[in-house]
Amino acid sequence: MTQSYEEHLAALLRPLGVYDLRPGTINRGELAAYGRALDGAGEELDHTAREMSLTTAKDFGLERIEALLPYRPVCHTARQRREALAALLRIGGDSFTPEAINDTLLGCGINARAEETERPGYVNVRFPNVAGIPEGFDRLRAIIEEILPSHLDITYVFWYNTWAMAAARHPTWGDGVGSGLSWYGLAIENDGFEEES
Repeated sequence: MTQSYEEHLAALLRPLGVYDLRPGTINRGELAAYGRALDGAGEELDHTAREMSLTTAKDFGLERIEALLPYRPVCHTARQRREALAALLRIGGDSFTPEAINDTLLGCGINARAEETERPGYVNVRFPNVAGIPEGFDRLRAIIEEILPSHLDITYVFWYNTWAMAAARHPTWGDGVGSGLSWYGLAIENDGFEEES
């Protein structure tokens, strides 16, 4: 543990030999008051320094960077927010290759892949490992359309489980009923099955 400011001040004054710096004395009480104030200021400075760097920010630093953007990334943890903001800040003039776009989408916490089609100017956006329409799709769509170049025509591709996929997980009707899932739950259940290309 680092030395408190009270201890630091006492160590600075001790060589002078003119102050009674034993615990419980008036001089030591005064140093304790100054030390508490300096400890609080030091903690605030450390917190501000941490929030000034995207790699260590946890609260107001991330909020300030997000305020510069037209939307907030779809993320839940501070680490995810940092990665998403770093991905958004990497966007530049050469960021429109499929790899760079998908890296940015992933960095924003969006489980989506943009794929070029055979038709120039058209892309498909898929949501791997997410059966059905993803939760919060309207928000995801706004972010995706902000990231993808505006001249592209975007088709969103959703998928659901097939009977064959459901039967592989629940071979008998009793297995399916025993899982406690509704019809919709069975349709979007995903236990390691990925979208078929």
